[in-house]
Amino acid sequence: MTRGRTATKALINVISLIRATGTAPPLRPGIVPEHIRIVELCRERPLALAEVAAHLGLPLGTIRVLLDDLLSQKLVQVTEPANTQLPDDDVFEAVINGLRAL
Repeated sequence: MTRGRTATKALINVISLIRATGTAPPLRPGIVPEHIRIVELCRERPLALAEVAAHLGLPLGTIRVLLDDLLSQKLVQVTEPANTQLPDDDVFEAVINGLRAL
C-alpha cells in the first residue's frame, strides 16, 4: 500500500482536516484502493486524520503516507489546526484501538 515508504513531505497533524478537492480517481499505477476510499470519505465533509485512520482501520503513519500521495496529486486539501498543544500520536493510536475493541 505504501510501497515501504514511511516518510512524508507534509507534516500532517492527527487533527488536521482532510477535504477532497474532487472525485475519487480511478485505479491506476500509484493509486491503490485506500487512496480512493480516503477521497470518497472526505468528499461529504472534512475529516481529521485520526478519523480517516479509524474509518479505514489503518495506522496513522500509513494514512499520512497515503495523504502525502493524494496531496502531491492535488486530490485532497489539508487544513492545519490553530497552534495547539497535542498529545503524542501514541495516545491517539491507543484511543483508536480502544474504540475498535468496543
